[in-house]
Amino acid sequence: MDFAQIILSPFVWLLTFFYNFFGSYGIALILFAVVVKLILFPFALKGKRSMIQMNMLQGKMQKLQKQYGRDRERYNLEVQKLYEREKVNPMGGCLWSFLPLLILIPLYAIIRQPIKYMMGINDVEILNQIAQVVDWNSIAVSNGWIKEAGEAFSNVGYNQLYLSSLITPENLEAVKAAVGEVGSRIFAVNFDFLGLVDLARIPTLKFWTVAGGFALFLLPVVSAGSSLVFSFISMKTNAVNQQAAQAGNNASMKSMMIISPLISLWIGFSMPAALCLYWIAQNLLSMVQEFICGKLLKKDYEKAAAARAEQERLEKEEEKEERRRKAEERARRIEEAKLNKGKKKKTEKKHDEDEDKIPGSVKEHSRVGLRQYARGRAYDPYRYSEEGPTAYPGEAPIFPPRSDSRALKREAHEIEEELREILERGEAVERCIRAGQDRTEADRDFHAAIVRAAHNEFMVRLLPVIHQAVAAAVESGEHGEQLAEDTLRDHALLLEFLAKRDGEGAEHAMAIHMCRSMEVMGLG
Repeated sequence: MDFAQIILSPFVWLLTFFYNFFGSYGIALILFAVVVKLILFPFALKGKRSMIQMNMLQGKMQKLQKQYGRDRERYNLEVQKLYEREKVNPMGGCLWSFLPLLILIPLYAIIRQPIKYMMGINDVEILNQIAQVVDWNSIAVSNGWIKEAGEAFSNVGYNQLYLSSLITPENLEAVKAAVGEVGSRIFAVNFDFLGLVDLARIPTLKFWTVAGGFALFLLPVVSAGSSLVFSFISMKTNAVNQQAAQAGNNASMKSMMIISPLISLWIGFSMPAALCLYWIAQNLLSMVQEFICGKLLKKDYEKAAAARAEQERLEKEEEKEERRRKAEERARRIEEAKLNKGKKKKTEKKHDEDEDKIPGSVKEHSRVGLRQYARGRAYDPYRYSEEGPTAYPGEAPIFPPRSDSRALKREAHEIEEELREILERGEAVERCIRAGQDRTEADRDFHAAIVRAAHNEFMVRLLPVIHQAVAAAVESGEHGEQLAEDTLRDHALLLEFLAKRDGEGAEHAMAIHMCRSMEVMGLG
């Protein structure tokens, strides 16, 4: 006994047991299929339960896909962690489906060589003796099993199956006598099923040329049809399959439903009718199994369907919220664009008015210089000397003589109000920078508050130039990050001195801020 016989011995014993009990090869195959289905039923049930669990994780897996979709390594790691937390085996739903195939392989070997496996005879000499007794050469040629008669029996293909079909109750004793001692193992296999078909034959499209022709022809057709019906029943009764189809796999599932029966039909016309009968029995039993599993897993299916419905509801809400957010964002941008456009026009108008107030000599000298400043304006060292801002020759002093009486007239509460405004404007600039928002408007308000508190006419005149310089630097983006970093640091120092009411410290902090800003923008 070789290794193959040892492996196949349980299957051989089961098939032989049913045959000896009922005396029909077809009934033995059907009962064999029933036993296989009963043995595999727990695995099928476990596989379906695993499929339900996997289906219930689809929502969480989609979230992981959105979160880590671009990082495949991280995504796979997080999915594996999800399986471990939920105690789900991703392969549990499909592994069981391969088990019937593993059973079919040994069954095919047994059907192809019944003398070897069912009778325990595989000696070439004995097979030749059997072939001589049953007149193998003439019958095999006439039936089209072999092209021409040979001196010796060729144990290839389905020849052994055909040879066993020629052993009949009429010639059984003669066969036993010819082979000697092993003759006791030989028996006539009844391949006739219901008096309609010979299960040892291969179905053919030319059904009128073989015995049992049309009934034999119908076996592959019924096998393919039962496979198609089972697929439809599985789709209708299995809520998980329904959800999978609705989730976008409908086209691929329909393709498989068509391709699988076509493959079964093709194989049915290529192999012995016994396999077709086994497949038909398997498909019918699978329908019954699907019904039973549906009853046993009804609550699981309902839970999965509810989870799927909840997931779809959340997805619709998220989609609706996303559309609303995008609409609000578009509306905000449109409104902001309109507002900025209005502010820009207002700012340009105000700037023109401010420039009109500046003496002609100042405007003339501000348009030319040694170094570019604020969109084409100029920096002139004569104008900004070490002694501070000075007038051009023949011009009136930039800083008119300060009247101490004016300062004395200012009430303490007015000063506190000005300081409070500066501090608030400075905090607004900081919030814009840290939030990554446009700080141009907040920066303008901050500098304007400082200028108003200084009560300095020159600074009032210079303010539009400062605004344009800052706006140009921010819009260009060339020094944006450095300016933002310096602004946070310098403003914090300035506000600290102002909060302490330290005028001298605030003056130094402002000087540092101006020098650093001009240096970053290449104006220092």
